[in-house]
Amino acid sequence: MRAVRAQEWLLPIGLGAVAALGQAPFDLWPLTVIALALALALLERIQTWQRAARLGWLIGCGYFLLSMVWIVQPFFVDPWRHGWMAPFALGFMAAGLAMFWALGFGLARRLGGPAMLIGTLTLAELLRAYLFTGFPWALIGHSLVDTPLAQMAWGVGAHGLSVLILIGAVGLRALWRRDWAVGGVIIAALAGCWMWGQGRLNASAPLENRPVLRLVQPNAPQHQKWDPAYYPIFFQRQVAFTAAPAARRPDLILWPETAVPVLLEDGARVFQTIAEAAAGSPVVLGIQRYEGLSLYNSAVLLDGAGQLAQVYDKHHLVPFGEYIPLGSLLSGWGLHGLAAADGNGFAAGPGPVVMELGPLGRALPLICYEAVFPADAAAPGARPDFLMQLTNDAWFGMFSGPYQHLAQARLRAIEQGLPMVRVANTGVSAMIDAQGQITAQIGLGQAGWVDAVLPPGNGPTLYARLTDWGIGAILLLVVLSAALLNHGKLRRETR
Repeated sequence: MRAVRAQEWLLPIGLGAVAALGQAPFDLWPLTVIALALALALLERIQTWQRAARLGWLIGCGYFLLSMVWIVQPFFVDPWRHGWMAPFALGFMAAGLAMFWALGFGLARRLGGPAMLIGTLTLAELLRAYLFTGFPWALIGHSLVDTPLAQMAWGVGAHGLSVLILIGAVGLRALWRRDWAVGGVIIAALAGCWMWGQGRLNASAPLENRPVLRLVQPNAPQHQKWDPAYYPIFFQRQVAFTAAPAARRPDLILWPETAVPVLLEDGARVFQTIAEAAAGSPVVLGIQRYEGLSLYNSAVLLDGAGQLAQVYDKHHLVPFGEYIPLGSLLSGWGLHGLAAADGNGFAAGPGPVVMELGPLGRALPLICYEAVFPADAAAPGARPDFLMQLTNDAWFGMFSGPYQHLAQARLRAIEQGLPMVRVANTGVSAMIDAQGQITAQIGLGQAGWVDAVLPPGNGPTLYARLTDWGIGAILLLVVLSAALLNHGKLRRETR
């Protein structure tokens, strides 16, 4: 009896962990499809929505325990203060995020059956992306970033890629049951999407007479980054990389998030040093600044003379990382944001700002975590010419977190049809074209610089017009229509 009970929860958790192997750095997306097909088989045996929800929660726990394992890393930057929180953070986060899978599985059983999971689980994940400021990390669709199917994000975004994975799982399950018609149609449709995506990848854009951008990566470990004994070393390293000779001076130089170890208001001398190294090239860099009593995590543009030209303040902050909800109350108990331990953390900026870069065009800056949100990559007003992410992925460790963050940045490029330049403190810094392909990079854990040609953008995408709200509305309409049809069928059968 105990063995049977153990199997009832160990098998779903194991399936969830296997499904997570589709995420970076493993990128074993076929295992995600297989695991979800097996999950559908388990769901078929369940008759009540309550048990279906329990199944979904267990599978979700396994999925997030593996895909979110990097979340323990920030707690070990200062292990004596925060290390004890690490296992609790991972466990509670996995259990909490798995509630959305419980919702998806429970609704699928309630509204019609396993195939409904295509819509209900995607809608539940869409809810996760926006509820309580949102957390769209490790979406099922992220597993496809290295396949031609990722190009479908041009029209349907990351959540649409989740639909494709789930459709593939339904098709595989149909083949197991020897339902050749359903399985064959699904495979043919996905093969068509694959071929269309491959066609986009094969179409190369001309790079002649394009701007050259220099990406600077200091590789400052988080536990040393703000140490007075080390930060001059990392600063001088960035200055040296900026001044490094090349056949052509870069049109723009980029440093990562919080790259400068002083506050903006104290930065005049530092900016002059940077300007001398840049030899007339403008520089975009990350820095912190105060305005009154508010501390901001900012990206600034320095012109060729080292003068401050533009400022962008990060507006989408990480809960419990950069700020503490109800911070004025909880700070009295010693709880502060991990990235800003003084006071209640960072203040949020007013919203997205497009930087005007003269001949280079217009760039939309994203700081760290903002690149995981599709809505934050959609600029207000006129469309930018490229996306620009400044990040400090030292917080994410050296295993899965930085690679998952990079994968999401690549999807933002596909969704918007725009290239993205990405500079990361410890890596991976990369130039990403409008198809989400990496054209130049500096690897994880390396110090260095690279001059990369800025690829051209594509025209406005279908997804940029639809957004997640449009995708969600279409999915909701399909799910409700299918539920009504199923309800009508059941009523006719019971007469």
